[in-house]
Amino acid sequence: MRRYDSFSRKISLYTGNKQRLGHHRQHGKQGVGGVKGMLAKLSIAVVVLLICTLSLLFSTTITGSSGSSGPSEINVEELWESANSGGWRPSSAPRSDWPPPPKESNGYLRVRCNGGLNQQRSAICNAVLAARIMNATLVLPELDANSFWHDESGFHGIYDVEYFIQSLRFDVRIVERIPEIHKNGKTKKIKAFQLRPPRDAPIDWYTTVALEKMKQHGAIYLTPFSHRLAEEIDNPEYQRLRCRVNYHALRFKPHIMKLSESIVDKLRAKGHFMAIHLRFEMDMLAFAGCFDIFKPAEQKILKKYRKENFAEKRLVYSERRAIGKCPLTPEEVGLILRAMGFDNSSRIYLAAGELFGGERFMKPFKALFPRLENHSSVDATEELATNTRGLLGSAVDYMVCLLADIFMPTYDGPSNFANNLLGHRLYYGFRTTIRPDRKGLAPVFIDRENGRTAGFEEAVRRVMLKTNFGGPHKRISPESFYTNSWPECFCQTDKQNPADKCPPENVLQILDGQLESEVNSESESLNQTNLTVSER
Repeated sequence: MRRYDSFSRKISLYTGNKQRLGHHRQHGKQGVGGVKGMLAKLSIAVVVLLICTLSLLFSTTITGSSGSSGPSEINVEELWESANSGGWRPSSAPRSDWPPPPKESNGYLRVRCNGGLNQQRSAICNAVLAARIMNATLVLPELDANSFWHDESGFHGIYDVEYFIQSLRFDVRIVERIPEIHKNGKTKKIKAFQLRPPRDAPIDWYTTVALEKMKQHGAIYLTPFSHRLAEEIDNPEYQRLRCRVNYHALRFKPHIMKLSESIVDKLRAKGHFMAIHLRFEMDMLAFAGCFDIFKPAEQKILKKYRKENFAEKRLVYSERRAIGKCPLTPEEVGLILRAMGFDNSSRIYLAAGELFGGERFMKPFKALFPRLENHSSVDATEELATNTRGLLGSAVDYMVCLLADIFMPTYDGPSNFANNLLGHRLYYGFRTTIRPDRKGLAPVFIDRENGRTAGFEEAVRRVMLKTNFGGPHKRISPESFYTNSWPECFCQTDKQNPADKCPPENVLQILDGQLESEVNSESESLNQTNLTVSER
């Protein structure tokens, strides 16, 4: 498959701020009539006319800011491109001393990654970092696919294992299974000691509690392993290791890459296309506690699912809705896009599970945007048809969303799929994303539902113009590191700050040399030991 960069497009983001010139006050002396008075009035008129002309020019050429009361415009053509990089480019290579993994480790690390494909992806990144922190040999992570997807593909069925191990050779030692120990003619299996890590465990938990057990037993088994290592770590090199895993080492198997590329090629053959992660499924609606728009029988299903899967909590729909905690309906998504300037010729790829509530929620969206596709409609292969809801279908959706001209998540709060994609698209060229501000849009949609429709599209545009369309921006909680790895995993082409300087072009050769030196040192040590034994 071609490299991801072959799909990159030039980037320019329309974020102009409309400025409104302040009201001009003119104070003049009391005139006595005649020519002087006329000239004074004429001068004032000329100044006022000039100000009005300039104001008109600014309002028609620069788009609105939050403080503007005039019309705001969004240039859709520029959104089909990518965001302004500001002189930054992705770089996850080490920038300081980064020795290869020592010849002897402290033991073996096993982990069980639970959740869906993208929650597991984050867990794999954390597992590699944990192994590096503890100087452990990482056993190929186990994917708890069966309980979530009813799919037993596992790591071998989804990712390119050989590439994964080879890519991380400068960082950690990885084996596919814990080897048996042969001693005194006997074979012994190492039994990993099982531990349950705290959620978002700090580094010192791994260097104390976990490491102590590893040294005692030779191996530890961390389960479950979702969100079990703190995201915010004050060590840029550790964060860059996470990026190397996430955006380089974790490559889907060749047949998944080929299938994804085929779908993207077919979509792009007809022009630009947008990918939307339409998160309107039962689990997310139950989690959000947004029931009132559904029929009584549907509400009963949602409430039952919530009771069985989430902690009890008092949730009032009107309150949740007012603060943007409810997922956008398909119709609301369509109305946002229309207000932004996308018309019914726009081609949209839908990455979504089974939408709750059925066709009645999709009908208004389809009326606005009839040119809809999904992986099954673009490529109706038997493999996808039989695995559309499993890991394969999720992996293909991930790749198509990654390579789309525009990506729009409709509910990026607790959605691992959307959050990982936002971070991945940022890393691969600041690709345009449309992230609806649900809190900002809530009063606009509530007004519309109550019959106050005047200025609706203008109000939507004002909210959307305040959002980030995929360019570099500061990570502010609750935004995840996996959603935004700037600035740790980026560098400046114009080195304004030494800390942001790009690493040397031959960084891989340097790391390769260090690793080779370590291997040679190990070989020499082994030869010396054998020589000593033979002399005895």
